[in-house]
Amino acid sequence: MEVRGPVIWMLLMCCIFGNIIGSHNNDFVEAKSFSKSEDLEIEKRLKTINKPAVKVIKTIDGEIYGCVDFFKQPAFDHTSMKNPTYHNKMLSIWKGMRETETNNTAFGYLWENGVGCPIGMVPIQRVTKEDLLRLDSFGDNHKPRGSWNTTTYDPNVVPHKHHFAVARTKKNIGKRFNGVSMEVCITAPKVKPAQWSSSRLHFQIGNGFLQVGLTVNPMLYEDKQPRTFVYTNSGGRSCFNNYCDAGMIVIRHDYPLGMALPASIRGAETSNYAKFNVYKEVKYGWWLQYGVNPLVIGLWPEHRFQQSYGNYIEWGGEVSSASLPSPQMGYGYFPIQEMSHDAYIERIAVLDEKDNIDRNVDYLEDFSDDPQGYQVIDTQDLRYGHMIFYGGPGNI
Repeated sequence: MEVRGPVIWMLLMCCIFGNIIGSHNNDFVEAKSFSKSEDLEIEKRLKTINKPAVKVIKTIDGEIYGCVDFFKQPAFDHTSMKNPTYHNKMLSIWKGMRETETNNTAFGYLWENGVGCPIGMVPIQRVTKEDLLRLDSFGDNHKPRGSWNTTTYDPNVVPHKHHFAVARTKKNIGKRFNGVSMEVCITAPKVKPAQWSSSRLHFQIGNGFLQVGLTVNPMLYEDKQPRTFVYTNSGGRSCFNNYCDAGMIVIRHDYPLGMALPASIRGAETSNYAKFNVYKEVKYGWWLQYGVNPLVIGLWPEHRFQQSYGNYIEWGGEVSSASLPSPQMGYGYFPIQEMSHDAYIERIAVLDEKDNIDRNVDYLEDFSDDPQGYQVIDTQDLRYGHMIFYGGPGNI
């Protein structure tokens, strides 16, 4: 982390003795009592996530993580990971992890113990039954997605539950991508309990995709702080962070997925920001790096996706709401191209199919499906590179 300058009613979700109170628009699961088989399925999922831990540790914010053997984390339960050949590849990563991390605790400051997990272990956040029920209450309309299949907002029809203000690669340009990066200003948009607002990059890989960035998501994290997140959609399955076996393989022993970050203050001379890189390595798959001096924190095996390259990319804001009005994006104001007053993403770049870095990315288009609520400006800056300003108050 570095610091630097340039109604419709609120939906109350509660889980009591296996009951969920749902909304009437089918975006949330209707109130129901779970059968014994359904209850057993939930317990099975909990066991998949909450693997036996060598030790349990806490972040400085008090969040609980289990230190799990690298090969026993949820992602290794995926059927594709049973292949002995790929398992051997993972063994070499594990060995390298042990060697390089012996004296490397770059993210140790995030933990009460100042270190994180023991070498060879990875931190997996502990999940409760209530956590799963709360997340399951999200319908498909409220899961992260790309903007390409979204139409422009029409105020004369029922409002969309999803909104975007993004700069995105144009369709049908025939480009293939081996990577993408961004530096994103950390903001804390106001949201209600059944809403979320994210600043992220979206990397489409065939019919699957990856999202990484920052989100304010009470349904996911039970608070309204900006937090890092990873969302994986592959093989017809999807989940946040490590909440299913289709999620990202965690590489580091000291990086907590979902960690809270300090939000920037609108109008201040300095902004807090976070940096994310996704890139492909032929031998292993898609790597995720995080930090000003980027460190590898995770991996998606290439065979999780139907193709070996990305075909569309977008950067910017995405919001979802099960209630109206829809939430803020960024700082909650329309962009004016002022870094001290706007939510922004800077220094965007892509890797082409030959691994050449393209920092101009001059084949983007601006897109906002609801310009009355959210806007976006795509521009170039001599110092900060290709920049995207975005934000808005939502449907006030």
